[in-house]
Amino acid sequence: MPDQSPALLRELHLLTREGNLNADALRKLKQVNHLMGLLRPAVEDVQARHPDSVMVDAGSGNAYLGFVLYELFLKDADKGTLLSIEGRPELTERAKGRAERLGFKRMQFQTAHIDQGQYPERIHLLMALHACDTATDDALVAAIRHGADHVAVVPCCQAEVAAQLKEKRPVVAGSGAMSQLYAHPWHRREFGSHLTNVIRALTLEAFGYQVTVTELTGWEHSLKNELILGRKVHRENRRARVQLERLLAETGVAPKLTRELGVKPAVQSVPDAETEPAAPEGSEAPEPAGA
Repeated sequence: MPDQSPALLRELHLLTREGNLNADALRKLKQVNHLMGLLRPAVEDVQARHPDSVMVDAGSGNAYLGFVLYELFLKDADKGTLLSIEGRPELTERAKGRAERLGFKRMQFQTAHIDQGQYPERIHLLMALHACDTATDDALVAAIRHGADHVAVVPCCQAEVAAQLKEKRPVVAGSGAMSQLYAHPWHRREFGSHLTNVIRALTLEAFGYQVTVTELTGWEHSLKNELILGRKVHRENRRARVQLERLLAETGVAPKLTRELGVKPAVQSVPDAETEPAAPEGSEAPEPAGA
């Protein structure tokens, strides 16, 4: 992966006064550059088929991802637009100034939360790096509704489903032993996070995407490390839709993603009444952050 230009690194305040990268900057760049490497096939596919492509960085923050992508893939191209959507106006204004100084004329900026953004009718690539909790769901909804050819999300702080597991304590048909996977607060947070991303990947599949789930970077760089990549290959996938509906029914959760897209749990027969296992002693200790 080619190095970023010193001009870009200076604008992003990633260089020390001596012109060196500090440790935190190096960590951020490793993450972004590794993601760029994984996104390269998607970006090149989009640019080959849609020269006047529209790419969206949802929940862009300081827009490191957008600036690096623009320099690598759009700076020397004749066409193509990159839209960064960020809810904090001070970050939007700062990014606008950087783009002007760098001459990145086809970078656009919008101050809005992901679920309230004014999206182009057609999106070719949508990215969301560390959009917190249901903001990742908002990004996926936007991608699906606007027909994105490619989707890339790195989720962060998945708390919604863990809270639903705590409230509902669903027990699937059968022995009810599955509920032990999230009986303790710590396990509930971890299981909820995993279940959230499984539902996200399966939802993309149901709406016609071929999905790859992989590691973004080594754990030494970030604990929020799961990358979900989707490439649109069909209009829909009925088999994946059925699996998703069954999973929602069996776990009893209703994340924002499926609610927004109108995906409902499958109708299940009522199992024989059984007594829910008692919560293990001490399981009602204070919840970990984000549980």
